[in-house]
This record gives sequence, structure tokens and C-alpha cells, in this order.
Amino acid sequence: MGIRLPGMPHAKKFLRRSLVSPQSSDVPKGHFAVYVGETQSEKKRYVVPISYLRQSSFQNLLNQAEEEFGYDHPMGGLTIPCSEEMFLKLTSHLSC
Repeated sequence: MGIRLPGMPHAKKFLRRSLVSPQSSDVPKGHFAVYVGETQSEKKRYVVPISYLRQSSFQNLLNQAEEEFGYDHPMGGLTIPCSEEMFLKLTSHLSC
């Protein structure tokens, strides 16, 4: 049994979870990689379109990341300090 969020099938078209190693550089043109999770063991890598950078709700997440991690993060990537569920819900609304 899972949680169904409206717009999720549509969001999967624009958002994909990267199943490769964090060191991989398989980010398509027009996209960037982010790490999502509240703890180190929960971190998952997602590749998102750069168009999300224009959205105020996504910018709020980036501001939270800056406050929590600054610009020098040990994972070497952009880390979003929120649950995966919240991130997927937000991005499903952005892709609609």
C-alpha cells in the first residue's frame, strides 16, 4: 500500500531518481543533480530540470539548504534538507 499524490505520474516525466553512483556525471543538459533527505543515510540523488530554479517554492528549499549546509557540503553536491516525500510533492506541483 502506498501514498498516491496527484500529479505524480506527470512529475515522473520531468523528475527522475538517479540510480547511479553520486560521483557519476550523467546529468542531461538542462538539468542538475540534488541530494534529498533529512539524514545522511536517507540521502537520495535526483536529477531535476533547471526551470525549477525560477520557482519561488524551489528557491525556498535552496535557501533552507544554504542556511543548513552553507556552500561547502561534504557530499560535494546540492543537498536539500527535507524528506523525500515532501520533495516529490513539491516537484509534482512544479511540473504541472
